[in-house]
Amino acid sequence: MRMDLNHLLNSLIPSWNSAGLLLVYFTYLRLAGSVLPGKLVPGVTLSDGSRLYYRCNGLASLVLLVALLGLGAWADFVSPAVIADRGLELLSTTFIFSVIVTSLLCAVGSKSSSQSSSLKPYVTRNKLNDWWLGIQLNPHFMGIDLKFFFVRAGMMGWLLINLSVLGKCFENSSLSQSMILYQLFCLLYILDYFIHEEYMTSTWDIIAERLGFMLVFGDLVWIPYTFSIQGWWLLYNKVELTTAAVIANCFVFLIGYMVFRGANKQKHVFKKNPKALIWGRPPKVIGGKLLVSGYWGIARHCNYLGDLLLALSFSLPCGISSPVPYFYPIYLLILLIWRERRDEARCAQKYKDVWAEYCNVVPWRILPYVY
Repeated sequence: MRMDLNHLLNSLIPSWNSAGLLLVYFTYLRLAGSVLPGKLVPGVTLSDGSRLYYRCNGLASLVLLVALLGLGAWADFVSPAVIADRGLELLSTTFIFSVIVTSLLCAVGSKSSSQSSSLKPYVTRNKLNDWWLGIQLNPHFMGIDLKFFFVRAGMMGWLLINLSVLGKCFENSSLSQSMILYQLFCLLYILDYFIHEEYMTSTWDIIAERLGFMLVFGDLVWIPYTFSIQGWWLLYNKVELTTAAVIANCFVFLIGYMVFRGANKQKHVFKKNPKALIWGRPPKVIGGKLLVSGYWGIARHCNYLGDLLLALSFSLPCGISSPVPYFYPIYLLILLIWRERRDEARCAQKYKDVWAEYCNVVPWRILPYVY
């Protein structure tokens, strides 16, 4: 036991090799994001009337990166299991990077004299709160929109970790049906994210959250390393699923995907074109601002329900012998309830009487018929 603990602690020690891998990864994303073709998507109009533009070429960047890594593995230039072999080391290195970046953002942002919505500093008397929530809405570095860049890095990092874990399974000759199911669900989810990457430009994180440790750590550490817990667990634990369990798991994934993608698409399309049909009918709107058609007429934040079902589908291939693989859906449930409360408070302050009317029309929160 002592030897295992010592091995675990040693595995957590950052290294220059891990820092180098992280640097190469970010450099690739910077170059690919600038060079590869992609749709230029206008962001939402900010409070000062300005708007940012986002080059949505994440799918092309991802496909090229996986192809390059595949060629590197074929040529024995890089091991497919390199991330799996250095998982904890990369985790600690990325965490330190997140702390450094957040501290720099605070230091630079607090000195900004800009009055634009993106770069205006929001400084309070609570320095820890400023560090956690951030000071500027959309800070840039060398022409990079850091908020959009980090969330792309996190989502791609999640897939790279999964593929490396899969490579480790082949290396150990331990590939299981459960691992295939988990990998398939995550692959479909991540590919879908990048196919619809432009929808990210109208999410709350992009349009309202400032860039502090909460988002930096969430994007670079939390998303790739906690969303992949199920893969790590299946790497060291064998699970046999019945045919009925596989079918039920697929059903949960499909329902979750339908609700998640459908709700987010309806919201995004409505913001771009308020007259676009929803489920074949003209949209119903309250106060000219709040959509109450489609999924948004069933429950407030119905997209969160889809997200929770998807998270559950990633864990179900692990069976029910341990709570460890269910850390992600449990955490997500707590997070989304907390976020939903914050969103409710902000919307009530922003829309006032219109929001109260909306709540009367759509009384359910996240889960229909459940407050």
